[in-house]
Amino acid sequence: MTAFVCAPPTPLAPGRTLAAVLLAALLGLPTIAVRAQEGPQLNLQRVELTAGMHRIDAQVAASPQERQTGLMHRKEMPQHEGMLFVFEQPAQQCFWMKNTLLPLTAAFVDDDGTIVNLADMKPQTLDSHCSAKPVRYVLEMNQGWFAKKNIKAGAKLTGAPFSRK
Repeated sequence: MTAFVCAPPTPLAPGRTLAAVLLAALLGLPTIAVRAQEGPQLNLQRVELTAGMHRIDAQVAASPQERQTGLMHRKEMPQHEGMLFVFEQPAQQCFWMKNTLLPLTAAFVDDDGTIVNLADMKPQTLDSHCSAKPVRYVLEMNQGWFAKKNIKAGAKLTGAPFSRK
């Protein structure tokens, strides 16, 4: 998965952005610099989210490098896991699936946790999938996860990123 970013944010320190620092502070976690990599990201910070009665263990991609790599190169992902992409400010977010091996569904999420729209994405394509309006968060899950749980646009996600604004 790769996010299109029009203008890169100004880093606070090498490898750190305001979103990464704020998210880490919000979650009470230390900030760390992450370098670009060729393999899958498996050791990102995590946050627990819920969608109704369903628990989600989400890796957090907050820095430009983490967001650019996303779920690329992953060959599998447990059903209750996903990746939460955190951006510095709401904007139209567009994703593609270059080097992403898993079929995914992207949930474009408002600041309050409301799912704005969902997009099923095919592996290893450059098709663009965009938010219907400006959002700060995108949650990627295995394709079909939202449908199997009857979670649609308008549903609310809960968890630390959405509760402390």
